[in-house]
Amino acid sequence: MSNTEREVHDAARRAKDAAADLAPMSRADKDEALAAVADALVAEAASIVAANAEDLDRARAAGETEAYLDRLALTEERVSGVADAVRAVAELPDPVGEVVFGSTLPNGLELRQVRVPLGVVGIIYEGRPNVTADAAALCLKSGNAALLRGSSSAYSSNTRIVEVIRGALEKTGVPADAVQLVPGSGRDSAQALMSARGLVDVLIPRGGANLIQAVVRDSTVPVIETGAGNCHVYIDEHADLDKAVAIAVNAKAQRVSVCNAAETLLVHERIADRFLPRFLREIGDLGVTVHGDDRVRALDDRAVAATEEDWSTEYLSMDLAVKVVETLDEAMAHIRAYSTGHTEAIVTDSQAAARRFTSRVDSAAVMVNASTRFTDGGEFGFGAEIGISTQKLHARGPMGLREMTSTKYIVTGDGQVR
Repeated sequence: MSNTEREVHDAARRAKDAAADLAPMSRADKDEALAAVADALVAEAASIVAANAEDLDRARAAGETEAYLDRLALTEERVSGVADAVRAVAELPDPVGEVVFGSTLPNGLELRQVRVPLGVVGIIYEGRPNVTADAAALCLKSGNAALLRGSSSAYSSNTRIVEVIRGALEKTGVPADAVQLVPGSGRDSAQALMSARGLVDVLIPRGGANLIQAVVRDSTVPVIETGAGNCHVYIDEHADLDKAVAIAVNAKAQRVSVCNAAETLLVHERIADRFLPRFLREIGDLGVTVHGDDRVRALDDRAVAATEEDWSTEYLSMDLAVKVVETLDEAMAHIRAYSTGHTEAIVTDSQAAARRFTSRVDSAAVMVNASTRFTDGGEFGFGAEIGISTQKLHARGPMGLREMTSTKYIVTGDGQVR
């Protein structure tokens, strides 16, 4: 075992002990700790920003783009916003202890299924250092210990944020080891976390498709896949034209760098000549490059030819693949072939088409006459989220506090034997 692996596994053992102490804590105790964390982040904003400046200097030296620098940058105002997000988590209902199911069996045994924390949650994520505080807060509120492995680009920022969080926890009843930054900043530290089966209960990767697939491929710890979103919007032949244009434009262009932004637009051929000229004009004026099939390109000379690769690409940029289809079934077959299982939408005034689409399209979220951008924990009323699960085991869709728990059965008897 390498030194890095030993250090990471030691941290996981401490997290496991902390998780045992955290699990039975009351909501009041956890909320008090979160309030202390939020206050400490504000009080230490200057030192967090100073640490962030080190990350920004390295990023500039590496020639990173201004957009990258903006995602990485922290100001005192942004740190205050992070603290507000922690306070918002404290205000959410506590799922731990909730009775999911209860009954009295014929033999008199009282059976209850109750929500319990997952235990030790490892989170491997990219980019923004605000995720460090967000993830820690969600884990604490749901009674889980957090092992945080951010990107090396934000190492100084993440280190300081975790120091501040742990300092605040030391003044409360929550053990400081409930929040730890995984030792090391190289790939070997991430690999060590992925090999900590038996010490870490679940790993959640947050980031691009390459990161997610690397964790799924290499981890021996159970993984909840999140994030990758090749989302589709299908404009049915029975769509209301105004709604269709508004939804399609919003789904693509409202914010392009997020997993619930639309990446492919499918248009029924019977509405294409009425819908596409208007849509292509509006989306083109916003600066979106359309990668279209022959029929799309014939309607707008700004469109470029779509390749096979375009249909499977999560752009996260001002790009959109557009295809005209002959039938609803062809649209669903295309989605089945290329979707990542995140979010798909249909725009239609036909209840039959909507029912067929929602019953046959197999994604975490399926929208009818609404933008894909609504697949979000906050928009769904869950409060904060750890990510969007695109798999089928344990959790699917926005992962709020409830999805950060498992369940156990508590059986109470009066001397019954089998």
